[in-house]
Amino acid sequence: MKLVIGLGNPGRRYERTRHNVGFWVVDRVAEDCQAPAWTRRFDGWTTGAWIGGENVVLLKPATFMNRSGRSARQAVDFYKIDPASLLVVCDDFALNLGRIRLRPGGSSGGQNGLKDVAQHLGTEAFPRLRVGIGPPGGRDGAEYVLSDFSADERKLVEICVVEAARAVERWCRDGLDAAMNEYNGKHFAKE
Repeated sequence: MKLVIGLGNPGRRYERTRHNVGFWVVDRVAEDCQAPAWTRRFDGWTTGAWIGGENVVLLKPATFMNRSGRSARQAVDFYKIDPASLLVVCDDFALNLGRIRLRPGGSSGGQNGLKDVAQHLGTEAFPRLRVGIGPPGGRDGAEYVLSDFSADERKLVEICVVEAARAVERWCRDGLDAAMNEYNGKHFAKE
């Protein structure tokens, strides 16, 4: 069994913001896999899918980005998920729009949702998929991640979300190394 957690903020106000890219990716995975309807569980929304013969639970915490760890911890404890079988998907403004990066672990890099998940799990040794949303360009970081994409950026990020969902599916089927080899270093959209 594997657990994929997409980070974001609940509610219409945040629906189209840069910080919700993690939600968009797991929504796309659910759509691609024809997963059943999302249900409320673990202080979030969950659904399940079969990917490459693997039972995969998808989770979108409803606790707001900076408090994502509580929801993640509940799901990890319930399913007894080993950190290597967990993948956290989040936005990253240190990556240019159109890039994704898979890593086996490491620091949060300033991403507060990722930081909260690591604190609640007591480890940073879990895979993560960062989706580039582009640098703030002099704007306040908190303001930037809560802003909407421009129309041109939106077209590019939609391409990236599709590819990030494919990277999640590859991770589920073939493991982290295979997904990293295929998706790290690629640029899916023009800068």
